[in-house]
Amino acid sequence: MARLNGRSQRAASMAALGLVAASALLAGCGEPSAVPMDDEYAGSGDESSSAASSGALDSSSSAASGSEASSSKTDSGRYKDGTYAVKGEYGPVGEDTIDVSVTVSSGLVSDVQVVGHPFTTISKKHQDAFIKAIPGVVKGKALKTLKVDKVAGASWTSEAFNKALEVAREQASE
Repeated sequence: MARLNGRSQRAASMAALGLVAASALLAGCGEPSAVPMDDEYAGSGDESSSAASSGALDSSSSAASGSEASSSKTDSGRYKDGTYAVKGEYGPVGEDTIDVSVTVSSGLVSDVQVVGHPFTTISKKHQDAFIKAIPGVVKGKALKTLKVDKVAGASWTSEAFNKALEVAREQASE
């Protein structure tokens, strides 16, 4: 086995360190995530739905604020009536977001509003199609078992919406 001189050893060590750091940074890339919306961030960004201009996602009407919801909440399967606002994030580096507002009544989704914050025109096209189609897919469905498949061809938006539903279930849990 060939021996490396001091300079080569340092270069190899730096390369390995860089690879480890890059792997750690990229490990979560592309995975959708969701968090309860805080008033500070609710409705920020360029909205691609008229729901935002009508105040449909005003988080002050939310039944649970971001400060009330915590990571210790779990989905009990029993839900309080109310409106729950969640921010979903997705894309290769989390560049696209959606604001999801789910209204629950007697365990069923009685209303849903989604506001998209696309990063690109392609994302805008997918988000707009998703926003148009999602009410017909989820209204009247039980929150407990609700999970959507690819809606209107928007697979990543659908995955982020499902993450948002998980957080909404935790927020609404009794």
